[in-house]
Amino acid sequence: MPLFKSNSTRRASASPVRDSNTTTNSRSGGLFSRDSRSSYDSGSSRSSIGGSGTRNGGGGFLGLGKNKNHLDNDPSIISARQKIADAERAERDADMALRQARQAVDNAKDQVRMLEREAVEDSKRAKAKQAEAKIINKTAKHLGRH
Repeated sequence: MPLFKSNSTRRASASPVRDSNTTTNSRSGGLFSRDSRSSYDSGSSRSSIGGSGTRNGGGGFLGLGKNKNHLDNDPSIISARQKIADAERAERDADMALRQARQAVDNAKDQVRMLEREAVEDSKRAKAKQAEAKIINKTAKHLGRH
């Protein structure tokens, strides 16, 4: 029999005698459907507000959602949380180091620009000094001929 096939043919061939607690159900019994004769359905309300039925199963995946407090002391959970906290701290430190490195680069670039300006100014002063020395040299050429 296939896994997801409706079992309506099996119900039709079942004996006509039924339990008084069960009602006729036209739902097909799939892989995840509940049996209509389960103890959970036998007189308890399905609503979660004001319902009198209780379940012994846990909420959430594999019953882990029903009582989260017992997981707080689990060494693997503690280790995972610690690793996350360490990674966040390392990320913050890396961000701060990156900001400091960028600031150092900006300072170095500013220093280079200042040196270039000083070199240009020194060059201008050297050219002016050279031009003045050339003028002085021209005037000094006439000395000593007499």
